[in-house]
Amino acid sequence: MPESPETASFAPVTPIRGIIREVLHPGDGKTYPQPGSSVTVNYTTSLLDGTVVDASDMRDEPFIFTLGCGQVIRGWDEGIAQMTLGERAKLTISPEWGYGERGFNPIIPDNAVLIFEIELLAC
Repeated sequence: MPESPETASFAPVTPIRGIIREVLHPGDGKTYPQPGSSVTVNYTTSLLDGTVVDASDMRDEPFIFTLGCGQVIRGWDEGIAQMTLGERAKLTISPEWGYGERGFNPIIPDNAVLIFEIELLAC
């Protein structure tokens, strides 16, 4: 049975092939990162069982990379490109768009579905 308006969750969920994106806090709605641009994010990486395996706050600084250049997993390049400045989103990424069959041992197991909570700080 569908949720009633009083109990329904209104967080926008956007499926992208290989990714499910759930907006936790909307951004400005207009400033999207462009391929080749420098992007700054805070993030937490978890496995499906909730185990946190990595986070930018473990290093006390945000993570900076160039979007669309293969510096990060495909799920990040595709998912973060759909975010707007200031947005906080949860990206659930399939193994094919994450670390695949080999994982990133010993941190990320083989064929792991990954959950990233990402805040887009600058683009």
